[in-house]
Amino acid sequence: MIFNAKNRQKLIDFLGLKKNIVALLAMVIFVGLGEKMAERFLPLYLMALGGGAISVGLLNGMDNLLSALYSLPGGYASDRLGYKKALLLFNLIAMVGYVIVIIFPYWQAVLLGAVFFLSWTAISLPATMDMVSKVLPKNKRTMGVSLHSLVRRIPMALGPIIGGALIGVFGEIKGIRTAFIAALIMAGASLLLQQLMIEEDRRQTDRPDSDRSNGLSLISRPLRNLLVSDILVRFCEQIPYAFVVIWCVSINKITPLQFGLLTTVEMVTAMLVYIPVAYFADKNTKKPFVVTTFIFFSIFPLVLLFAKSFWVMVIAFIIRGLKEFGEPTRKALIMDLAAEDKKAATFGLYYLIRDIIVSVAAFGGALFWKISPAANFLAATGFGILGTLYFIRFGRDLGRLSTETVNI
Repeated sequence: MIFNAKNRQKLIDFLGLKKNIVALLAMVIFVGLGEKMAERFLPLYLMALGGGAISVGLLNGMDNLLSALYSLPGGYASDRLGYKKALLLFNLIAMVGYVIVIIFPYWQAVLLGAVFFLSWTAISLPATMDMVSKVLPKNKRTMGVSLHSLVRRIPMALGPIIGGALIGVFGEIKGIRTAFIAALIMAGASLLLQQLMIEEDRRQTDRPDSDRSNGLSLISRPLRNLLVSDILVRFCEQIPYAFVVIWCVSINKITPLQFGLLTTVEMVTAMLVYIPVAYFADKNTKKPFVVTTFIFFSIFPLVLLFAKSFWVMVIAFIIRGLKEFGEPTRKALIMDLAAEDKKAATFGLYYLIRDIIVSVAAFGGALFWKISPAANFLAATGFGILGTLYFIRFGRDLGRLSTETVNI
């Protein structure tokens, strides 16, 4: 057989598929599938329960705010408890939210439950990255983060299809409640799986009294430079984000089905680049790959501005998919630049600062759009170019930091 035990072991080693990583990827599929098959239809559920447009607006605001706020406590919990106990805690929190929504069919209860389950990804991501950095050697971290990013897209693609099918069979209210019941069961299965397969984090949770490093002091100068450039590039992404579908469907008159196909093109492109890029990034310095992904972020709105037909939009969305070229590498670089015993807390703080500041871009995007679509897309490109140039000038790589102390 071509795929014998020796070749199988080579593939396992190449992908960094240690026992903890396999359990993590399975957890991502289980929890993510339940999350996406139920959460994606929450606006419909709120409207069906009589919540009205205000409740949907509250849900959207909560999602953005909690995604930013949860990352920091998620990081600190992982550093204090270890990633295994932290993931157990986060799963239980999400399950409490599902139970509230299942038992109480009122839109107010849905919003309350959403506080617990809405930002599971945000609160668990620092612990996930912490585990990858602890379990895998430095020359496999980007591969581990890339596999996580790739596998996350499986439930993103399948979840809404299953949730939509349940709504088609049972109707909006019963169908979405059924989806939440399924989400609760899968979260429970994930909890059992992670506790059986993930090995305990052996680090001591008690820190020496002399270790007072916390707050902004966790963000070293090299990490701060990455953060500044990342914020500018995320402005480039978020300024046109909500208006892309309007530009494609309402202004340039492609069909909703064609827009769905464009999204598929983007996702497939991203999945195709993850593994090869991770392989080369782990063997070389990470900075060139991060610069490349920032470039793709920057040119997408510019190409989209001139995309007046479906096939030119396909090119634009291939570019949008290629923005994932160095995203796992950027996450791995954050972990590389973070202090060894505070990686999860640093990752959480990084995302807290970034996402709170970038949330302003949504308002700025509306103001630019009121001027004209061209003003929106060109402003986005300008922020992207500025962030890219900043990182080219000031961005650092771990290989150049081996003798440098972590100071702000």
